[in-house]
Amino acid sequence: MDAETKKSCQRRLARVEGQVRGVHNMLEEERYCMDILTQIHAVSGALESLKQIILREHMQQCVTDAFHNGSLRERREKINELIRLFDGHYR
Repeated sequence: MDAETKKSCQRRLARVEGQVRGVHNMLEEERYCMDILTQIHAVSGALESLKQIILREHMQQCVTDAFHNGSLRERREKINELIRLFDGHYR
């Protein structure tokens, strides 16, 4: 991941951390449920955007490199990683 993308991701994560702290505070303050759910929805959206940025970087760098320079085994490995990710079984 290039330095600019990494910094952008770190800034996004810092915002998400703040949003999560905000949700925690809202719960402590017993705020209106819909307000809390709205904030949780915003956190989920921010994490989804971050996931898409990192996935794009992975596809453009790691997967592309495996397909241009890697062995058949490495290419299959990258494909299987993505399949597991999209199936929700990645660890």
